[in-house]
Amino acid sequence: MPDERIDRSLSRRPERRPPSASTVSIYTTPGRTVLNEWDALVERTPGTDVTQLSAWARVRASAGFSSLYIHAHRDGKLVGGAHLLHRRLPVVGRVGYVSYGPVVDHSDGDGDGDGDGDAVRTAIADALRALGPCQLRMIFVQPPEGADAVSADLLTRGFRPSSAGIAPVGSIRIDLTEDLAQIRSRFGRRLRSWPHRWEGRGVTVSVGGEQDLPLLARLMTQSAQRQGFTPPPLAYLQTLYRELAAGGNVALFVGYVHGRPVAADLVTVCGSMIRGRFAGFDRRGEAAQLSVPAAIRWEIIQWGKARGLRWLDFGGLSDATLDALLSGGSGAAVSSCDQPKLTFGGTPYRYPSAVELVTPIALRLAYDLARSSPRGRRALQRVQVALRMRSALRC
Repeated sequence: MPDERIDRSLSRRPERRPPSASTVSIYTTPGRTVLNEWDALVERTPGTDVTQLSAWARVRASAGFSSLYIHAHRDGKLVGGAHLLHRRLPVVGRVGYVSYGPVVDHSDGDGDGDGDGDAVRTAIADALRALGPCQLRMIFVQPPEGADAVSADLLTRGFRPSSAGIAPVGSIRIDLTEDLAQIRSRFGRRLRSWPHRWEGRGVTVSVGGEQDLPLLARLMTQSAQRQGFTPPPLAYLQTLYRELAAGGNVALFVGYVHGRPVAADLVTVCGSMIRGRFAGFDRRGEAAQLSVPAAIRWEIIQWGKARGLRWLDFGGLSDATLDALLSGGSGAAVSSCDQPKLTFGGTPYRYPSAVELVTPIALRLAYDLARSSPRGRRALQRVQVALRMRSALRC
């Protein structure tokens, strides 16, 4: 069996190092104690995501993925690592990706933040590079926010910049530590008055639960028909919700007009970050004029602030929109699906450069050739969809 061969070869530990150095181990099925320690590290590390949690391994297993955990230890303490998802694709072979990782603990335990994060980061980079030639024919890595050095380390180890779109290039977010009045003052002119009008127009929002997932799936199907994407199946949404709910890492909000559910928004929570994941909206009738999705997001802002969370991330922006925002360009470059995210007056930011390792050379040449033709790009897009369950456009 291919997986057994890969598991045996990837489970070997590196050579012994001095006690003060970082040692890197690669696990396929870590024990619960190891996973608990890993999850705690992910939760306290800024800029990462639920995709690095062990619960996400079980979510993606339902879509045919296997997991590898690259863990770096120093003096018996877990100080960094990466959760890598991989699967075999027809023709291409086994492909893996790291989303919002690796994760590095820059503290040293005494609170002064001068831990040897550089050495840990380079040790993880070495481990990722070692997976390439024999085990994974393609590896894609999207580092978390603020981890530009990860990209730089991997580029010096044979990786190259990637445009595969395995993760968003950037996003826009709201600082929830600000006063609610201050947050609302940055809303677009039309949206700014809606919080005082929704109730009078029959718009209400409530926190939903697993029983509302069929509603979300139905609303996403309606949105998909308008926007041209493939929504995830209900079974996937149910697995995601159940796995993440156990750790308090997911929430579902439902918007109503006169008691009729017309919009739903599923968000994930990791550390101090709320991140938009899936959304659907029934635009028929009066709902189209009442900004119900915005009412849900206003509720999420208040919900997150009440729980002491720091950021609300609205989900990825297109390259063109992000470039326009960060360069101070005109709104003409903003796509119609990105526009609703901008009406909340958030701050745009760019993630570190995504990188990729494609081996052997013959595959890399074929991959590059495919990107130069429309037919090849369509084939690569199918690979992209297979690797990453893309969030529904939150329009």
